[in-house]
Amino acid sequence: MNVLKAKEREVNKVEPEKPELFAIADLAKEFGISTRAIRFYEAKGLLQPDRVGNTRVFRRRDRARLILILRGKRLGFSLRDIQEYLSLYDADNSQTAQHTLLIDKVDERLDLLRAQLDDLKTTISELTEIRKLAHEGLKSGS
Repeated sequence: MNVLKAKEREVNKVEPEKPELFAIADLAKEFGISTRAIRFYEAKGLLQPDRVGNTRVFRRRDRARLILILRGKRLGFSLRDIQEYLSLYDADNSQTAQHTLLIDKVDERLDLLRAQLDDLKTTISELTEIRKLAHEGLKSGS
């Protein structure tokens, strides 16, 4: 998933004076997702491409948002969480508000993942014990 980090760096390297436009197929190919997924994110209000006739035209801003959406999904955040985070940028809120929300959401996600990890450890331990007992049963011929 280092590809997304590299893409984020690329977004920041582009000169602001050079407006870049992207077709939906170009973004889909670049990020290894379907055009349907991009249209879904648009329908949910996460992306807002311009239209030239019936053609969607995505700008660097949409591309950067797509990077954040995909990263958020990869990290297990809901689309609602991602939308809330992106809306802070749209409203020109302070970075403090953005960072505070991000910290809260990351803490929630970490708590959930830690609980899942504990559950997995318990399940692995139980399965290991069951496997051991089954092997012992085979050895004793029961």
